[in-house]
Amino acid sequence: MCGIAGIVYKDRKLHNAGEDMGKMLGALQHRGPDSAGFAIYGGVGLEKNEYNINIQVNQKTGLLDKVKMAINQKTPIKSDQVFPSEEDGTIVYRAKIALDEFRQLPPLLHKIDKVDVDVVVLNGSHSFEMIKDIGHVKDIVEKYHVNEIKGTHAIGHTRFSTESNVDRYHAHPFQTYIIKDVTVVHNGQITNYWKIRDPLERKGHVFETNNDTECLVHYISDKLDQGYILEEALHQSVEDMDGPFSYIIGTPEGIGIAKDRLGLRPGVMAENDKIFAIASEEVSLREVMDTTNVEQISPGEVRVYESTPSF
Repeated sequence: MCGIAGIVYKDRKLHNAGEDMGKMLGALQHRGPDSAGFAIYGGVGLEKNEYNINIQVNQKTGLLDKVKMAINQKTPIKSDQVFPSEEDGTIVYRAKIALDEFRQLPPLLHKIDKVDVDVVVLNGSHSFEMIKDIGHVKDIVEKYHVNEIKGTHAIGHTRFSTESNVDRYHAHPFQTYIIKDVTVVHNGQITNYWKIRDPLERKGHVFETNNDTECLVHYISDKLDQGYILEEALHQSVEDMDGPFSYIIGTPEGIGIAKDRLGLRPGVMAENDKIFAIASEEVSLREVMDTTNVEQISPGEVRVYESTPSF
């Protein structure tokens, strides 16, 4: 199952992306009751050397202070928020930090991760806001005030877990730090996962999970790092990967979609003069636009819609 969705606003201005993506994912809730997540681009408004990080911390006495101390040893904390979760005794600590160089971010995150086994780095970003959690879409939207987040484009996911843990870290979107601010949401399976992962690890990619979605984002980022444009990278993924899949890639410039050659996972898209939208089912598109003219995503099809964010 799982449900995926993406939206791009054609005028390149900020819109109610969080609210629209919440509606789109809510319509796909039946496809994924376990967790949900958003990557909303363009409305963050950070300075060039600023980054947002989200860290899950067990609510042990003093543990959050250790995390803050570890961050401060590397970079100043400019602002922060705490989102408690009574269900599992954890909090999500969200902080805006100052970094002079993006490539410093992965070592920083790993350093924080070593503070305690009860500390999990969920993501780090510059040009997008990532929110993901276990539970239903409406509850996550309310908890993190997703409706208030503006953006130029966004992707989202509702998850039905079949192969890996149900927790915040394994919720989608996934990201990697090889290329700045690339995210992915995925419906399906990459059956030759280890064949794809092994050469990437030999090149130095560090995998944090055994989830095949993480393999996707590493693969695309590696291609972009080699100089491929997004459309070329997506076409190559369709050739190289086996299994039933459809996935959406988010970048600071826009979104891209790819579907397996047998067309074993659903996907529809539509556009008007204001937006381009894509989702697992038409019911999701209806939340944001008229669906008189809906296209099925064909087996093996790749589509890219890019729009330079206005930040």
